Amino acid sequence: MSEVRLFKAPLSMVYERDSSGDEKFLREFNSILPGDEDALGAWLKRAKSRGETKESDQVLLTLVIELHRKIDALSDYIKNEHKQYLPLSESADIDEIGFTHIKISEDKFQKDEIYYARIAMPIFPKRNLSLYLRAQDERLAKIENMHEEDEADWNAYVTARERVMIRELRANS
Repeated sequence: MSEVRLFKAPLSMVYERDSSGDEKFLREFNSILPGDEDALGAWLKRAKSRGETKESDQVLLTLVIELHRKIDALSDYIKNEHKQYLPLSESADIDEIGFTHIKISEDKFQKDEIYYARIAMPIFPKRNLSLYLRAQDERLAKIENMHEEDEADWNAYVTARERVMIRELRANS
């Protein structure tokens, strides 16, 4: 196996082995789409595709949309309505990430097994990222499947972590 480039990342993950291709995991995977998690995101995507936001300040529009999402979240909290995710049997702290791999802090994976996982991403706007992993060994897993929009955000986050590592190396030399 060629060497995998990994970078330190303070993330946590919940996951469960999916050796039989369980339909419940696939259903949740398909329900956690970046733009489809809320009606507001879907509306914004349609408005952008029709060109209705051309003359808007995109940063301001994004901030207003995120403020609206927070108000919706508060409203859901007050009404005791929460998005229900599948309870997954395992959790792990992620030590390192790469563009195609994840390394956890403890020996929990079984080699060549498939796992369904969710990671709460510290990006703007905050959201859950769902993915499928294939264990390479007890701690290292290769990302097998991820939504296209999630992949772009994941790659941007990995790049940001790589930059942090480079700055730390320069500061220590």
